[in-house]
Amino acid sequence: MKILVLNCGSSSLKYQLIDMENEDVLASGKYERIGEKEAFITQKVNGEKVKINNPAYDHTEAIKFTLEQLINPKYKVIDSLDEISAIGHRLVHGGERISESVVIDDKVIEVLKEYTDLAPLHNPACVLGIEACRKVMPGKKMVGVFDTAFHQTIPENRYIYPIPYEYYEKHGVRKYGFHGTSYMYVSQRLAEIENKNINDMKIVACHIGQGASVCAIDGGKSVDTSMGITPLGGIPMVTRSGDLDPSILLYLMKKDKLSVAEVENILNKDSGVAGISGLVPDFREIENASNEGNQRAKIAINNFEYQIAGYILKYAATMNGVTDIIFTGGIGENQVNVRKGICEYLKFIGAEIDEEANKIRGEEIKISKSASKLNIYVVPTNEELMIARETKRLLK
Repeated sequence: MKILVLNCGSSSLKYQLIDMENEDVLASGKYERIGEKEAFITQKVNGEKVKINNPAYDHTEAIKFTLEQLINPKYKVIDSLDEISAIGHRLVHGGERISESVVIDDKVIEVLKEYTDLAPLHNPACVLGIEACRKVMPGKKMVGVFDTAFHQTIPENRYIYPIPYEYYEKHGVRKYGFHGTSYMYVSQRLAEIENKNINDMKIVACHIGQGASVCAIDGGKSVDTSMGITPLGGIPMVTRSGDLDPSILLYLMKKDKLSVAEVENILNKDSGVAGISGLVPDFREIENASNEGNQRAKIAINNFEYQIAGYILKYAATMNGVTDIIFTGGIGENQVNVRKGICEYLKFIGAEIDEEANKIRGEEIKISKSASKLNIYVVPTNEELMIARETKRLLK
């Protein structure tokens, strides 16, 4: 069984073709600048990358050209599109309507459209990708794996906000959480690594990348997470603010006469670690500047580590203990100083980092000492594989 995994953005398309007999990636790539004459695709096959400039003015054209590359004799990926058994879509916001992975039908599309206001950058792109696949590969089975679905096990007293309850009833204002597919993968993978029953594990997982969140996973289920009604909430990120005193927004809107759109832009694109440091939104450059003595960069990094550690400790209390901590995502997997900085705050609960092991970047590794009271791991995420596994499971 071969499954095509798609992650559709507003102007991009990421894909992997996975052979589920051995879970090997046969081809992967990304189509960028969809909607422009300068659109191009970068594909990786057999360890080699190739870039092809090809105008794609919508997702249908992009997907059609992508499929042509998969059956192009030059790359020898597959001989026919009939070899693709199904398509797995990474979907973002399913609200309370969807609590698990689903076979895509018209009702799923309706749900995506219903929650567009809460995921304006993601849900419309997801719909475009699904509709494009229907045109290019009519009748092909499709499965949707939602970022929000994993967090539907969070109890009401933790997902409700302390504002008038009518806003939850009328508008669905509550915590939803994101990065669910990543958390599903890394928690299951850690159970395999430790050869334990996931039901006996209390995991705090930190997905730290351009977007970042923390999740409490008790017995394999999400019981709390840092992101909220949108991916803006929780810990500070590279350009996103994370949680704030809400009166800050009112104060700035009055002081600088800012519109709702301007405030939204500031919180999503001009805040976080980059906002404090005043530097370009590249975490590596900000960390380098901090190491070289840039005071604002140092404050930004320290604040970032402090906030993440705070959530880890909060979730240890939520689960009445913690057995494992996972670092994943681009920053979590590669920025060794950040991992160390976060764990410095956790020494009093028995977390001890192995300095040599922690030097490893981007690999699956245990970075805690044998004497540590809790296990600390780096587990590179693999959302595409998780989507493919869910697609295979549902089709069977």
